[in-house]
Amino acid sequence: MTEDGTTVEGSGETATADRSDEAETEQAVDSGESARRELDAESASLVVEDLRKSFGGIDAVDGVSFSVERGSLTGLIGPNGAGKSTTFNLITGVHEPDAGRVAFEGETLTGMRTSSIANSGLVRTFQIARELEEMTVLENLMLSPRGQSGETLTNAVLPGLRGSVRDEERELRETVWETLELFEIDHLAEERAGNLSGGQRKLLELARALMLDPTMMLLDEPFAGVNPTLEEKLLDRIHELREEGLTFLLVEHDIDLIMEHCEHVIVMHQGQVLAEGPPAEIRSNDRVIDAYLGEDV
Repeated sequence: MTEDGTTVEGSGETATADRSDEAETEQAVDSGESARRELDAESASLVVEDLRKSFGGIDAVDGVSFSVERGSLTGLIGPNGAGKSTTFNLITGVHEPDAGRVAFEGETLTGMRTSSIANSGLVRTFQIARELEEMTVLENLMLSPRGQSGETLTNAVLPGLRGSVRDEERELRETVWETLELFEIDHLAEERAGNLSGGQRKLLELARALMLDPTMMLLDEPFAGVNPTLEEKLLDRIHELREEGLTFLLVEHDIDLIMEHCEHVIVMHQGQVLAEGPPAEIRSNDRVIDAYLGEDV
């Protein structure tokens, strides 16, 4: 309506049209994001959606969502207390999430037992190696694969079945020696695991995980306490395995190592995903730099 009281025809229609255009634009954006998420899910080995976990009223993980592309080496970084290890624990069933969903190769893992998750092909290592110290390196690897027929009492003791158990163990021993050679610890085969150095234990931890025949490995600070020589050896093995088709999600405090070896980086801060993208973008992200208190990333 004008100042003289005359109604301007079509003004309401114009406003309605403008709102309609805005709605269509929002709908198009939503459709585009939905299509992108569907595309990500198709190429992703691991999908984490709105994962949440609180301990004593403290939000350790607060709405974390990300995906890991199949066949990639992805880094997960963040300051101490950012929620990285808790996220690993939620993904692998060590803790049950308060909310959210984890999917691996299209199958929902949320609520599954850790053993079932490992059997699905998603295997993890820990910050502190969990080898069987009183057993030899060889024995540690021999025990790793699940579902061995010799684990059943009847198969192990009945004369008619022991032969198949021996044949299976013979094949398994060959695989173990190949794995020991891959990680260049075959000379330590008869050494008790508890006598190994920190770096050698990390190699054994990765070798044990590989014996489970995974398709994806979650590595929690695999280079902590490892000398430069063994670090290079570990990195070489990881890259070799990746070239063979394995997918890796790597938690590590050595930012330079992550930036040099990972093509995609996820940054967590205070239980949330702060940023993610190629290393070059993460290095120049002001929010990431602030989260690390101005450290060079």
